[in-house]
Amino acid sequence: MFHWSSVVLPGVSVAFTDTGAGNLALHVGDHPADVLQRRALMDAAAGVAPFGFQFMNQIHGNEVVLVEAAGEAPTADGMVSTRVPLAVMVADCIPLILVGQSDLGGTLMGAVHAGRPGLAAGIIPAAVARMRASGARGIRAWIGPSICGACYEVPGGLRTEVADLVPAAWSTTSWGTPGLDLPAGARSQLEADGVTVEYSGPCTLESADLFSYRGDRHAGRFAGLVWTHD
Repeated sequence: MFHWSSVVLPGVSVAFTDTGAGNLALHVGDHPADVLQRRALMDAAAGVAPFGFQFMNQIHGNEVVLVEAAGEAPTADGMVSTRVPLAVMVADCIPLILVGQSDLGGTLMGAVHAGRPGLAAGIIPAAVARMRASGARGIRAWIGPSICGACYEVPGGLRTEVADLVPAAWSTTSWGTPGLDLPAGARSQLEADGVTVEYSGPCTLESADLFSYRGDRHAGRFAGLVWTHD
């Protein structure tokens, strides 16, 4: 079910699901009851049932919200919380997880959806700033599986537009056409903000056990997860 997972601080875990967990999104054509059942199985596997992971209505923007209690999915591309289990869904975009220690004791967690528009709009610096404003220090980052710069082809003008804002995102595909390297762009923004990158996942298009929208326009969505536990 989990492509990769680890306890990153005492009582805190980070994980990324794979196709074994199935499609976790309600908006890509699966019957809602089936999706909710998969989410329930994921919650149980992570030990966060019955309340489960908090999801977002992701819109490729740069809004980051503080989640103090589980509830209706906020419209945002980033969430920060001290105790609510967080989830971000993707199928080529970056599922970015942030973990920091709170000045008040305990842990601050962040889950961020960073696709091409969000990367250019500054969703990652916005999430780091929101965590620090909430008292986080020593922030560490997990860049989940996403499409790599050798596979993500874009028009030349779009590459220039994004790279003007995030120079490290400039790339060329393995077949010689203009591309974008979202993970490299994310890493550059994190490092510029003094955030340590602990992990960078594999390419979704190149990995058979991960969903990729560019590999299949009807693909499901996998999740990046962060949660606390005893």
